[in-house]
Amino acid sequence: MPRLIVTTRSGETREVEAAAGLTVMEAIRDNGFDELLALCGGCCSCATCHVHVDPEFRALLPPLSSDEDDLLDSSDDRDENSRLGCQIPFTEELDGLRVRIAEED
Repeated sequence: MPRLIVTTRSGETREVEAAAGLTVMEAIRDNGFDELLALCGGCCSCATCHVHVDPEFRALLPPLSSDEDDLLDSSDDRDENSRLGCQIPFTEELDGLRVRIAEED
């Protein structure tokens, strides 16, 4: 199973295993990170699964959609590494992916 390394808002880092085929949002949520709200359940309509992706992995991610871009624009914590976890399919290729949960808006 691929590994996902998650840093919380408080700076705690934890490595978890998640099944390939989930999204990064589902992998984080299913491993007990309560601060990632994911209110829309992964429908790309709320931006509460905003994460900052380690720059080393950005080239491996699918392109940012216009909907995702629009939602991220509403965040004060957006930067060049911002993505919505629900829009990142978690694959074997992303083993070791590092993300930091974005500050709550």
